[in-house]
Amino acid sequence: MEYDDFLDESYEPTEDNLVCAFRLVPGAGLSAADAAARVASESSNGTWAALSPDSDVRRYSATAFDISGVGEHEFDVRVAYPLELFEEGSLPQILSCIAGNILGMKAVETIRLLDCAWPEALAQSFPGPQFGSGVRSELLDAADRPPLATVPKPKVGLSTAEHAQVGYEAWVGGVDLLKDDENLTDQSFNPFEQRVAESLEARDRAEDETGERKEYLINITAETDEMVRRAEFVADRGGSFVMVDIVTAGWSALQTVRRRTEDLGVAIHAHRAMHAAFDRLPQHGVSMRCLAQFARLAGVDHIHTGTAGLGKLENEDTAGINAWLRSDLYGLNDVLPVASGGLHPGIVDQLLDALGPDIMVQAGGGIHGHPDGTEAGARALRASVEAYRDGEALQSRAKSVPELETALEAWGTEGPR
Repeated sequence: MEYDDFLDESYEPTEDNLVCAFRLVPGAGLSAADAAARVASESSNGTWAALSPDSDVRRYSATAFDISGVGEHEFDVRVAYPLELFEEGSLPQILSCIAGNILGMKAVETIRLLDCAWPEALAQSFPGPQFGSGVRSELLDAADRPPLATVPKPKVGLSTAEHAQVGYEAWVGGVDLLKDDENLTDQSFNPFEQRVAESLEARDRAEDETGERKEYLINITAETDEMVRRAEFVADRGGSFVMVDIVTAGWSALQTVRRRTEDLGVAIHAHRAMHAAFDRLPQHGVSMRCLAQFARLAGVDHIHTGTAGLGKLENEDTAGINAWLRSDLYGLNDVLPVASGGLHPGIVDQLLDALGPDIMVQAGGGIHGHPDGTEAGARALRASVEAYRDGEALQSRAKSVPELETALEAWGTEGPR
């Protein structure tokens, strides 16, 4: 086989093909067609030397097609992969094909995996989310509004008692979910098991006082066996959610955790820490859209996808990613998108205008930095979301909710830079 064997610009994908969309800049001296053929070759069963195998291996080869220019040197290319090329239910093996060696090839100056169209057989080889957006009513009392979450601030350094107290104040103020941040796991100043026990005790008190279900997104990220043990510890003590830093922990670890949480009846909150190493540069890497797809297949119930430019973090097409997470995928459950990073009550209406109400809203500094403290900040955020649900302007609702009025005076109606 030669590189030309992996190129057919008139190819029509079959329903069993995994079709990946790439954007690339060809390497020096190569045309777009040359580069596309090398991508298909390297990501399936080609090599740099011409081969004449006795077996019929061509049926396992990828095919590059549909090449179009999008800039002076950039081209969009689609590559179709035969279903037989993949091990069903194995994200690591699939990603080693479609996002493996090709990212480092000399044949491309840059290359980015933009999107995937998944065939039914491959998608259904994964479990998908156990609950998805159903957590709003199955595990929380937030069927008619976005669920609200918060991370205690500072996100590391608080003692266990301080952490649990912040959670209690946030829950009583109207937040549904306390959340660990990406780098809080099992440190000496706030040990995992002690934090779980004290925080869930505070949750129970908040539930008794408010009459609402409250929960805790507990970061179990660690070595894989330890993550499973921590998930079991959470479930044994009455927790209904765990959190995993899915990129740093890895797809295999996530799949293992998902298998165990099925038995435990525990939902998975996906933090995307390190995602920008793959998706920050627009011309190279793997898009957040694709990372979100992998996470849905593996079975997370909610995942951070950005704030449509209103918060403090750079992000891609948040609205488009969220729409894909809610779309039909051969019967797999959907995923509840999470908006986080620099949010506060004064921009909630703009956020929900941009992304719709079918999201989770998470605020950290936008709660705990309230001039009157955490409980007041939680009341302000809850009031802003309920005002949006009721079709009432924030300034109007603030007249009857002093905590919201104070928040608007403190932060205005623009996001942080």
